[in-house]
Amino acid sequence: MFGRSLSRRRFLRDSALISLAPAVPAFLRRTASGAETNTGGRILVVIQLGGGNDGINTVIPYADEGYAQHRRELRIKDDDLIKLNDQVALHPSLRPMADLLDDGRLAIVQGVGYPNPDRSHDVSMAIWQTARFDPAEHKSYGWLGRATDELAPPAAGAPHSILLGDSSPPVALRGRRSTSIALAHLHDLQIAPGATLSNPSLADGADDLLAFARRTVVDARTAAELIDDAVQASAANAADYPQTELAGRLKSIAQLIKADFATPVYYAIQSGYDTHVAQLPAHGRLLRELAGATKAFLDDLQASGLSDRVLVMGFSEFGRRVEENGSLGTDHGTSGPVFLAGAGLQPGLHQTTPSMTDLEDGDLKMSVDFRSVYATILTKWLQTDPQPVVEGDFPLLDVLPALHANG
Repeated sequence: MFGRSLSRRRFLRDSALISLAPAVPAFLRRTASGAETNTGGRILVVIQLGGGNDGINTVIPYADEGYAQHRRELRIKDDDLIKLNDQVALHPSLRPMADLLDDGRLAIVQGVGYPNPDRSHDVSMAIWQTARFDPAEHKSYGWLGRATDELAPPAAGAPHSILLGDSSPPVALRGRRSTSIALAHLHDLQIAPGATLSNPSLADGADDLLAFARRTVVDARTAAELIDDAVQASAANAADYPQTELAGRLKSIAQLIKADFATPVYYAIQSGYDTHVAQLPAHGRLLRELAGATKAFLDDLQASGLSDRVLVMGFSEFGRRVEENGSLGTDHGTSGPVFLAGAGLQPGLHQTTPSMTDLEDGDLKMSVDFRSVYATILTKWLQTDPQPVVEGDFPLLDVLPALHANG
């Protein structure tokens, strides 16, 4: 598919791996000798809005009397709103997302949070990333790591998940058996912190942390070659993206997807949402970057005929307080909206818009547990059992259709 030179590199690499058996771990031998691509597989792309996005000024309940009452300085002017109906509007910076909504490619789940919310960035993010409330488990395994533990190994030695960004893979991606890597750029491979090269003659089925570190290193070396192949293969098929950091990361993810890279989960982080001071300009810029990058990414995949394979989820660790503070900003709150974008979902607003007058300790009341969002994605998109991830029965949302096993 990608030309003679790519086929030759892949042949040499795979032949070398197979010839090293049994020195190479069994899981890597299986992927090297297995299917080349995973073209029928579905892919989840997670965008983390780090810092606590102000959901009230994102999906705006402009007709609620509490909006004008509590947002005297931070209220978005009525003439600037992108009105979705006679009650709710989008921030004016979200025009590209409004276009996705009109095109049937965006769903917004309102009022998402969790019981007894914590307003600490670290604690709340750990809860979202692990789907656990016990602090002892917040440095253990993440919700996506647990999910990918249950999936079949990706083809051709690809990792189960990739973070595009300049930080270490988040806890959300950490699994007992699955592998994760971080890439600042497609040309730059970062091996998981603490991993060191060691004798790869590892007993099959070994499952301790040392085994994980060794697997990560071996997989990372193979993944580096695969990523190099993907960059070269997709260089001539580059789409236009905004000149922002988030757009660049999503563009890199699109390049890997278009090159049939078999990784099922990708992760990107957009920071800066902790808007305690002078919120209006900063928040508008962040939402503009989010909307522009997301639409460019989905348009790129649609033009490549891949839009039915990819689901995007955007979340933040909490929302902001209903009442603005004295510094033209907002402080840490509780629930907020979750964005789902892609082809084949049920577009529009989902669940009840939180009231700005019926509050709980000055915050919006939660109407959807975030674990229902996770359970829905795991069951209907990744088609894996949500129980090991969310540990409970949480109602599935109608935002995604039920899919057949080969859908």
